[in-house]
Amino acid sequence: MEILLDELSASLPDAHEAVRVAVRLLAAMLAGGVIGLQREVSGKAAGLRTHILVCAGTALFVLSAVNIGMQQDALSRVIQGLVTGIGFLGAGAILKVESSHQIKGLTTAAGIWMTAAIGVAIGVGQLGTAAIGTAFAWFVLAILLKLDKRIDGSDPTRA
Repeated sequence: MEILLDELSASLPDAHEAVRVAVRLLAAMLAGGVIGLQREVSGKAAGLRTHILVCAGTALFVLSAVNIGMQQDALSRVIQGLVTGIGFLGAGAILKVESSHQIKGLTTAAGIWMTAAIGVAIGVGQLGTAAIGTAFAWFVLAILLKLDKRIDGSDPTRA
C-alpha cells in the first residue's frame, strides 16, 4: 500500500495540484456531457458517453503533457496528434448511403472534433474559453437544428 501512495504522491505533489487536475477533468466531463446529452436526445450514435470520453480523454492527454513540463513546440505536436486522431474517429461516424446519394454523420464527426477542441482548451487551463466553446457547440447542435429543419421544410409544425 505504501508503494501505491508513494507513486500517487510523486505524480501529484500536493493537494493543490490534485484539485487542479480533478477540476479540469470534471470540467471536461461536464462539457462533453452537455454536447453528448444533446446528441443523445437527438438519437445520434455518438451520444453522452462518447462525448464525455472524447473531451475528458483529450483534456487528460494535454494536461499530462503540460504537467510534465513540455515546451510549447512539443505540446503543439501532442495537440496536432490529437486533432489527427480525432479526425479518424470522426471519419468512422460518416456514412455514404448509396441508395439515396446522401452522406450521413458529418455533424456527428464535427461534433466529436469540436468536443476534442474543448478538451484541449480545458487541458491547457482555458476553462472560460472551453465554456464559451461548449455553449456555441450546443447552440449550433440544438438551436440551429430547429432553424435548419424549418429552412428545409422538414419541420412538421410548419405545415
